[in-house]
Amino acid sequence: MAERKKVLVLGAGYAGLQTVAKLQKQLSEEDAQITLINKNDYHYEATWLHEASAGTLNYEDVLYPIASVLKKHVKFVKAEVTKIDRNAKKVETTNGIFDFDILVVGLGFESETFGIEGMKEHAFQIENVNTARQISRHIEDKFANYAASKTKDNKDLAILVGGAGFTGVEFLGELTDRIPELANKYGVDQSKVKITCVEAAPKMLPMFSDELVNHAVSYLEERGVEFKVGTPIVAANEKGFVVKVDDKEQQLEANTVVWAAGVRGSHLMEKSFEGVKRGRIVTKQDLTIDGYDDIFVIGDVSAFIPEGADRPLPTTAQLAMQQGEKTATNIKHILKGEPTENFTYADRGTVCSLGRHDGVGVVFGREITGKKAAFMKRVVDTRAVFKIGGLGLAYKKGKF
Repeated sequence: MAERKKVLVLGAGYAGLQTVAKLQKQLSEEDAQITLINKNDYHYEATWLHEASAGTLNYEDVLYPIASVLKKHVKFVKAEVTKIDRNAKKVETTNGIFDFDILVVGLGFESETFGIEGMKEHAFQIENVNTARQISRHIEDKFANYAASKTKDNKDLAILVGGAGFTGVEFLGELTDRIPELANKYGVDQSKVKITCVEAAPKMLPMFSDELVNHAVSYLEERGVEFKVGTPIVAANEKGFVVKVDDKEQQLEANTVVWAAGVRGSHLMEKSFEGVKRGRIVTKQDLTIDGYDDIFVIGDVSAFIPEGADRPLPTTAQLAMQQGEKTATNIKHILKGEPTENFTYADRGTVCSLGRHDGVGVVFGREITGKKAAFMKRVVDTRAVFKIGGLGLAYKKGKF
């Protein structure tokens, strides 16, 4: 009997876990030895972190145990990957060294501050479950501090958000839901709360039309958000952001400062592969990389450029999960000695929530706003859970 091939999957985010979820249905214990390595023993819905950060969703509702969605013939190892030796076909971790015949790299994202001075030291990052918990607690602590203080520092009620892309806007939407609750809880005059969003680009939410952007801006402005679009942040310090307006620097002050303007792939990518930019490597059409037909790179660490296109597709949960499914199919082909298939992305649309009751988006080519968009966002979120964990997990963790 031939020795079983070792399939090693790094990362249990949307890409890696979707790969394993499909692989374990397609392959038996006799077909391959499947091992999943992740630094936490839980998977978290990264696209829900803005809710946990604002405190509108409990952090425990964002995650579930990885073991709960794995079959018995899949081995899970809780460890942090420290080195990938692609030529020796070995991966070093904090919990041992692992050999592989086929490797799937889905190591996920990290916050990207683009070299802005002081940003890592003075601003919270919406990066993982732990940072989300810290932000939520910090915001409530500031309200409590204001309520208990005799001097009443208005900066305790001021929140600065860097970035008006997808994450920044969704976070702002959740804040507009959370602030009234906190103001009521601590007896704070809500009119004193100041939420300011700073965006360097001339347009926020660049993936959407002007009509959708205008809807989002109007909705959030009515709920107290002030936007400073086309305003570069040149530094962050203990007071807040330093911004540039008409070539002059201005200090914006707040006791809560959150950076939500960018992500990059894992820093381990630069150490492991050539040609990596911002933690991402360009893949071939079947999601493997040049020179290595047995290494798949997917999710936030991949830069997939569709045939005939000039630029990589934006890294989204939808893309990552589709890549995971195709990777599982291609691994099955390799094990059977069959040629791999090229990956084709099916864009089913994008929805940006503006809190519980509103949103903007494009679904199957049609623009939607308001409650319809908010409903579709819940559908999208629940579907992501269902795709990996089935009906039981969707019932337990879904948004309905």
